[in-house]
Amino acid sequence: MENEIHSTLVDQNSRTPPPDSQRPKGGWGSIKYILGNETFEKLASMSLIANMTVYLRTKYNMDGILLINVVSIWGGSSSLTAIPGALLSDTYLGRFRTLLYGSIASFLGMGIMTLTASIPELRPPDCTGAQCPQPEGWQLSILYAGLALLAIGSGGIRPCNIAFGADQFDTTTPKGKSQLESFFNWWYFSFTVALVVALTAVVYIQTNVSWILGFAIPTGCFFLSIVVFLIGYHTYIIKNPQGSVFVDMAKVITASCRKRKVTLGQASGNSLYDPPLTQSETESQTTKLPHTNRFRCLDKAAVIVDSSELDDYGRAKNGWSLCSLLQVEQLKLLVAMFPVWITGIFCFLAMDQQNTIGMLQAIQTNKRFGSFNVPPGWMGLISMLTLSTWIFFYERVFVPLSQKMTGKKIRLTMRQRITIGILMAILSLLVAGFVERKRRLSALQHGSFESPISILVLVPQFSFSGLTEGFAAVAVMEFLTTQLPESMRTVSGAVFFLSLSISSYINSALVNIIHGLTKKYAKAPWLGGTDLNKDTLDYFYFTIAALEVVNLLYFNFFACRFVSSNVIGKKESQSEEKSQNKESAYQHA
Repeated sequence: MENEIHSTLVDQNSRTPPPDSQRPKGGWGSIKYILGNETFEKLASMSLIANMTVYLRTKYNMDGILLINVVSIWGGSSSLTAIPGALLSDTYLGRFRTLLYGSIASFLGMGIMTLTASIPELRPPDCTGAQCPQPEGWQLSILYAGLALLAIGSGGIRPCNIAFGADQFDTTTPKGKSQLESFFNWWYFSFTVALVVALTAVVYIQTNVSWILGFAIPTGCFFLSIVVFLIGYHTYIIKNPQGSVFVDMAKVITASCRKRKVTLGQASGNSLYDPPLTQSETESQTTKLPHTNRFRCLDKAAVIVDSSELDDYGRAKNGWSLCSLLQVEQLKLLVAMFPVWITGIFCFLAMDQQNTIGMLQAIQTNKRFGSFNVPPGWMGLISMLTLSTWIFFYERVFVPLSQKMTGKKIRLTMRQRITIGILMAILSLLVAGFVERKRRLSALQHGSFESPISILVLVPQFSFSGLTEGFAAVAVMEFLTTQLPESMRTVSGAVFFLSLSISSYINSALVNIIHGLTKKYAKAPWLGGTDLNKDTLDYFYFTIAALEVVNLLYFNFFACRFVSSNVIGKKESQSEEKSQNKESAYQHA
């Protein structure tokens, strides 16, 4: 594998190798360090995400409202920071430094979380009977500082980890493309191994052995990820920042607003600015996009009102008042995805419920399975296994069988998959509501905090949530990726993470609104407090299910018109899409 190294990738923008080293950079010699860093980092982060709800409920005595707010806002912020992280990486820091700083921030955040588990004074006292002391403000401040550092770290790691690995190969050659596809497969494998270890062994240690040890392991993994990453420094191809598409989009919006009174068309006598591609654009595999007539108001950003807007070489003097047609069309592509993107946000909203409220249900069920005590955090494995099973069945059974029967491969269309995914979301919420009603009545009849009903009764709702991921979320990610050219692949990933962020914030807002209204006008609040037996959580589930019904109608009667079969993305983008799908999928596990 060491012979498959492309020294031609080392250009003027790359770091010069040390004088005592004649070994070319990049290739598989770099990938082993990148995969090592990725494995340790994902093992650490996923073990925390999977069990955060349980930790805050059992160790911080958080009531339902505060807990859901903390988990939702933290999860949303961890996804939201991917956008400024990508912007900093593309315009200033570069991918190597952004990854390094993100890893350090995550290590410090995880270290603070370990301290909260190790030092009892940093947490409220344990519950005594029905009395559960709430955390003090300064205790929450320390907790929030740790979570904030973890969110900042995610913003540096998520948009750069896959792209930095892709930088190590020459994708302009068939051999380089083949190596890149192999890299994605190995990335997929290492991620899966880390995920299985995190959701089984580490979660078990946290719940049944010791939270101190359970948090110390991820902290050590973050430290090892940084060490491995730095050891491989001399082997990396480190490219300088090339600029960000996000800045170009801001320029188009600004320029079109400045020229809002400009008229378009031949009658105006104005021409559109359409310069040839620059050298940096060519090197980044940017391609020209055809001019379209949709969203014509944005075309005003490319109108040459006066020849003084151009320099002696025919280039725009001020990029904030005159933009190229390429920049305009790139923004149009993004705007055209907005209707389907909204559908994706509400699909993620349904899945968010299992990561928070579903875990609270698991805490108040009978977790004994024979002589074994099932950790509530393991319920996330159900969604993961269902998702993996469906993908395996679809790719290895459904598609080959259809080809054998009909003579051609039959695949579900993007519209069909999104529609089925929304239906799975509705089923997940309805089942969760009826199960919660049965769980609560059983607990009240026995006068106990935990219902005698087995935790396994929650398997169907988590399974349907996994199918929502397998159908709708994967299809939405595919849509975001294939509707944009390869030069905008950072944007598609950032938009996907933004949808995760918005769904988390919407979830937090809905919880607070519904809690306030039901506490004031209903006989009992639908959710809130430290005991689900005093709530009517099933009504909340049914309300979110009703929103999903609206989402189903919205998609099939309006947004589906924007689901085009015109695929702009190439094979590399599709491979990266698979990796991003897997990473995003288990943030709901």
